[in-house]
Amino acid sequence: MSVEQPLWRALTGYRILAVLYAAGVFAWSYPQYSTPLPGVLFLLLLGCWTFATLRNLGSADRCTLPFLVTDIALGLAGILLTPVVDGHHQVGPTLPSIWVAGPVLAFALKGGWRWAAGASVLVGIANVVERGMITRSTFHNVLLVCVASVAIGYVIEVARASERTLARALRIEAATRERERLARDIHDSVLQVLAMVQRRGTALGGEAAELGRMAGEQEVALRALVSSGVVPEPGRAPAAASEAGAVPGPRDGPRGGADPGAGAGAGAGAEPCDVRALLSSYAGARVTFAEPGAPVLLPGRTAAELAAAVGAALDNVDRHAGRGTQGGAHAWILLEDEPGAVIVSVRDDGPGIPAGRLAAAEAEGRMGVALSIRGRLRELGGTAELVSVPGQGTEVEMRVPKDGE
Repeated sequence: MSVEQPLWRALTGYRILAVLYAAGVFAWSYPQYSTPLPGVLFLLLLGCWTFATLRNLGSADRCTLPFLVTDIALGLAGILLTPVVDGHHQVGPTLPSIWVAGPVLAFALKGGWRWAAGASVLVGIANVVERGMITRSTFHNVLLVCVASVAIGYVIEVARASERTLARALRIEAATRERERLARDIHDSVLQVLAMVQRRGTALGGEAAELGRMAGEQEVALRALVSSGVVPEPGRAPAAASEAGAVPGPRDGPRGGADPGAGAGAGAGAEPCDVRALLSSYAGARVTFAEPGAPVLLPGRTAAELAAAVGAALDNVDRHAGRGTQGGAHAWILLEDEPGAVIVSVRDDGPGIPAGRLAAAEAEGRMGVALSIRGRLRELGGTAELVSVPGQGTEVEMRVPKDGE
């Protein structure tokens, strides 16, 4: 809902109360008017106009310029007609009384403080003409209407500018979220294939080494594109081929051949899904999976994203801890079902991650942990905490609230 919409409704209520007030003042002071008949006709016209045009004050689009001109012209006519009805100035208030502030406020809501100032000047001139001089009460009333309308007009301009800024921010946020989602998908598939080609090509040597070098360059270019939108110059050699981690290793490590993000497509709907079924596919010779005895239910998409994050964590174990230990690192997946959240911990007995390595990798555009794990959990309203001790392994704890998406 627009910020200014409540102000239009308030103005509608003000006009109704103001026309009733003007009619009440006229009826109360009726015996004091020298020529009351024109006043009666004017107030009847004012009342019919007020109630017939309530729809015009529904929004800025409906409050057209012809309506505003007619509205304020009716108010000015009532002010100038007052000396005819109250020839001896016995009553004091003009025929439209406080109703005339309504058109001025409508100008403020429609066009901002400049329109409000112009309308206030017209009302002020009409009041001076009606009185024949500038009196203290006339000056006070005109100044009050002018200040109020200009202030409201300025607030409306600021509110509209804020709404435009917010709309742009929301569009940018939506684009960023979609970009992060695509980056995660690319990281889970294309980038890891390119990294594997580079490692295998380097290991085989010969023509395969040249193919690996080209795959490494394309990996760096694609990482830069999905992380910052800037592609490095062609031919630049990658600084490091693997994600942030301790020791790069082959993909066919602790995951036991499981496909990256296995189960990410399962249960993609809104129906509840047992997380155990998705995570059990990761179990293998070097991956131990511990689960509760009862189903752990989450919405389908939430469960799939959580499983994909677990897959990304196991990929990191595979790539960074699979080589350099006896037979490769071992990984453990622990699934816990708490009253308000589902917790999945992925722990390995690899060499761990050196201090500062993750921050350096993220600065280089290597966003595996930032996007594939933390990014996924952040979109689900959860958190991902990573603890690594050099020489003792790494643990990633992922927590997803049950009342999430």
